[in-house]
Amino acid sequence: MTEIKSFHDVVRSRRSARSFLPDPVSQDIILSVLDDARRAPSNSNVQPWVVHIVSGDARDRLSRALIEAATAEKFTFDFPFSYDGLYGPYKDRQQAQGAGYFTAAGIGREEIEQRNYAIMKNLEFFGAPHVCLMFMAPVYDEARLAGDLGMFGQTFLLSLTAHNLSGCPQTLLSLFADTIRESLDIDPAYKMLFGISFGHAEPDNPVNLYPLDKAGVSEFATFHQ
Repeated sequence: MTEIKSFHDVVRSRRSARSFLPDPVSQDIILSVLDDARRAPSNSNVQPWVVHIVSGDARDRLSRALIEAATAEKFTFDFPFSYDGLYGPYKDRQQAQGAGYFTAAGIGREEIEQRNYAIMKNLEFFGAPHVCLMFMAPVYDEARLAGDLGMFGQTFLLSLTAHNLSGCPQTLLSLFADTIRESLDIDPAYKMLFGISFGHAEPDNPVNLYPLDKAGVSEFATFHQ
């Protein structure tokens, strides 16, 4: 009998995997995850998310196109993205995550070529057999759209966990928005926010297990009475 996880367990066991087994997820389970995710809240119930699930040969073709675009430095993002504005605890957390990942992967600080190769694994979806690409319908201002898609994405990730699967949200994929749209014949009116590679995480791989600290409630919450 399949174990039913409590919400408490699902939230606390969810983590981003960066190494997956090649085994595909059944269509029925993918549809079940999407059926959960569509229940995410949105402003005025507009539901502005447009998602593309890419698997099989289409996934392989897309990965090759992304690697080719990256090699040619053909960046085409819909929204600016940079770590330059990070400061204080935000910068510290970003650096700690990067250090944790590279240490778990056995890549030293001075091993630039290996680090670049590890980053390129994003464009191979970390070996995941599926990727969910999330686009914003052009219906109202971008900040509200991003918030709605974020809630959809989190619900999608939690449903994956409840189904004993794993996912990895990847903003890096959005740096190649035109390449993705061209490869999948997606209308340019739909702007890409991020993607989620998903499948069965490779068990016992250190890159899926390294400690990830989360700020305590007192560090981000203020109570007013």
